[in-house]
Amino acid sequence: MNINTTIAKNICVADEKAGYDAACKRLLSEKIILAWIMKNCLEEYRDCDVDEIAEKYIEGTPQVGQVAVAPDESNRASMIQGAGNEDTSLTEGTVTYDIRFLAIAPVSGELIRLIINIEAQNDFYPGYPLIKRGIYYCSRMISAQYGTEFTNSHYENIKKVYSIWICMNPPKNRENSITRYYIAEENLVGSVKERKADYDLMAAVMICLGKEGDSGTDLLKLLNVLLSTETGSQDKCQILEEDFHIRMTQTLESEVSLMCNLSKGVEEKGIEKGRQEGIIAMVSALKDLQIADSIILNKIQEKFHLAEETAKMYL
Repeated sequence: MNINTTIAKNICVADEKAGYDAACKRLLSEKIILAWIMKNCLEEYRDCDVDEIAEKYIEGTPQVGQVAVAPDESNRASMIQGAGNEDTSLTEGTVTYDIRFLAIAPVSGELIRLIINIEAQNDFYPGYPLIKRGIYYCSRMISAQYGTEFTNSHYENIKKVYSIWICMNPPKNRENSITRYYIAEENLVGSVKERKADYDLMAAVMICLGKEGDSGTDLLKLLNVLLSTETGSQDKCQILEEDFHIRMTQTLESEVSLMCNLSKGVEEKGIEKGRQEGIIAMVSALKDLQIADSIILNKIQEKFHLAEETAKMYL
């Protein structure tokens, strides 16, 4: 087996995956897409039109993880530039958000600044409860406000934060669901009522995608179409424009097309990688049985219809 070839191909798959993830984040950071998410997940925007949210309440231009904005797009008006996308402390280390921006909430008599971060997640169970990570991100975004939004003991100036997670491969029991976790007031003894704005300071939202045909709300339908690995770019653009009235700009169309192409490349390379791993496993098993190299080579060529030179790569 040529280990250098295997490593090179694994690196290529990783590069394709990183490119696909970056394209997903750029699409999700489009103002009109964020507006759909905000309207359906954040109570402050339920009564607003998505176009109104995109044009009036989302501030600035995007901060999208550690991925540089695509060339010649630094002045894109449809994207969002808000707070920095890193939180750093001496004791807690650095946390980088996929997408982070500022928004203004339409509240009677005043405007409230919301700090919202959105994370795209492939694995719902990455070795820890994902909701705990969402709550941790909320906590970090609140603590990071000291020295910027408030100083000394002026805790009244703390701004509400949201951590929104879009999970593309959730377990079956969570498919096509949207769940919110927040702070609520509960009277254990007596009956008192604090102003909601004084404790309603954070919420984590889990958006779990599933099959397009089973989507229960417009937002789930939109995200299932947008992030689908099966729907082609032309079909996606047509659905977004006709069903969700999203104006397909040249930039948005190119981002959708790029993501679809990268998705196809990731899938094809993943299949090829799995095929290679299967061949390697078979070779290893045959060697354990002490079968001669020539027999191994013949079996590989026969099974996978490979040229002799290709088969030798795995010996």
